[in-house]
Amino acid sequence: MHNNWPLVPLREAASPIERPDVPLPGTVYRQIGVRLWGQGAYEREPMDGSETKYSTLSRVEAGDIVVNKIWARNGSVAVVPEALGGAYVSGEFPTFIPAPRMLDPRWFHWFTKTPNCWEQCDEKSRGTSGKNRIRPEQFLAIAIPLPPLDEQQRIVARIEALAAKIQEARGLRREVLSGCDDLCRSILLHDATPAPTPMRALVKLREPDVTVHADESYDFAGVYCFGEGVFRGQRKSGMEFAYARLTRLRAGDFVYPKLMAWEGALGVVPPECEGLVVSSEFPVFEIDTALALPETLDVYFRTPSVWPTLAGASTGTNVRRRRLNPANFLEFEMPLPPMNSQRKLSEIKRRVDAMKRLQAVTTAEFDALLPSILDRAFRGKL
Repeated sequence: MHNNWPLVPLREAASPIERPDVPLPGTVYRQIGVRLWGQGAYEREPMDGSETKYSTLSRVEAGDIVVNKIWARNGSVAVVPEALGGAYVSGEFPTFIPAPRMLDPRWFHWFTKTPNCWEQCDEKSRGTSGKNRIRPEQFLAIAIPLPPLDEQQRIVARIEALAAKIQEARGLRREVLSGCDDLCRSILLHDATPAPTPMRALVKLREPDVTVHADESYDFAGVYCFGEGVFRGQRKSGMEFAYARLTRLRAGDFVYPKLMAWEGALGVVPPECEGLVVSSEFPVFEIDTALALPETLDVYFRTPSVWPTLAGASTGTNVRRRRLNPANFLEFEMPLPPMNSQRKLSEIKRRVDAMKRLQAVTTAEFDALLPSILDRAFRGKL
């Protein structure tokens, strides 16, 4: 902490505020909630006055500090942004107003994103009645670094300038990756000579090859929806699930979950998921690489325009319970480019994947940047 900054209890810089309204049937009230870990306030579904059990609701205004009594211990603290001024909270969300000549709301906004804030809220919540709800007086006891108002505003401006640059860099990275994906899809979907080919000619269903033992552990894979691909999941004991047999994945296999395939949960197993297992709810196919390269199938089935056609091949009357069974998938036809086009696509896809792996490293670096900036800011080093 900066030696010249006082560390003061929040009660010296903020005070409780209530703007109570009696909810009226037929009147619609905007509601807000507070996300965990300093991720800010958000607008919830509007509510008719007849739908609440509370005798009063409290109106919040921009710049108010709002706390979720139950989840304050997990950083559920926020400053109300301009867009949510005039919305309402229940008595489960104590509200405080910063002293205008002592505490800039934006200074406290950034403080809510620090482990210091979360740890103090957690400590103040412990041992209180009502399942560790934080009491307003306990919340006001948390200590905050409080430089002069003009110093707060200077540092906030610096934080926000740096945060904007981080967001800009993230946006540029997303644009580059999206452009690379579009390039791969363009090569595949705009080939002049594709041949409609049933999947049964290109892949072969693999049988489960792992016998489950109750005293052993298994590393599972999953498949994200919306074309996000195969990922490493949880490790589970053989006692935690009922499947008698599993399938061990090999790099280059094709896999999907029966229940979610129509929402884009399909993909080729990447090298980092080699050796993981899936249940029988995940059909696994070996690709005939003499006819189709893994990159070809990966790009095609992770393309959003393809997913509605898969929905038509899925069975089930309930839209949320549609299942893409292996027999239906094997009859599904895809436009298969000639091998020379596939090789071109494969080479570009490998370069794109290498760039994505590098981008994953920079993502971790981006994630660490803002916490580092805030740490320096609240120690007076920014």
